[in-house]
Parts: sequence; structure tokens; C-alpha cells
Amino acid sequence: MDHPCVYEIRVEGHLTDRCSEWFAGLTLNQTEAGDTLVSGRVVDQAALHGLLARIRDLNLTLVAVKRLEQE
Repeated sequence: MDHPCVYEIRVEGHLTDRCSEWFAGLTLNQTEAGDTLVSGRVVDQAALHGLLARIRDLNLTLVAVKRLEQE
């Protein structure tokens, strides 16, 4: 059953502020290790796959995808 979940997606490199429009509704945080965490609520698996496709299309290096525990 699909339901909204919170995901944290780590990509290699620091994304610019311009990139935030590509990930509307999600939070971008740069890490000291040089990666960017894209995080937020994803409505279903189809939306998650769309987000991962966008990362691929932008030629970003995917480091990790993690589903966070719900409250």
C-alpha cells in the first residue's frame, strides 16, 4: 500500500540554490562531507521514482536513499 513517507536522499556534491526549484517542496542541506541531503515527504512510490529519475536526468551522483521513521 502506497502512503506518504519521509525520505532522505544523499547526492554527491553541494547543489546550488538554483537546484532548489528542481526539488520543490523538499529541503536541501549541504553536509561538511561535501554532499547534499534532499529530504522531505514523498507521497508514494511513483513520486519517489520520479524524484530519482530527476536526479539521474540532472546527472547527479546518487549516494544513498533512506526512508526515515514516521512519528
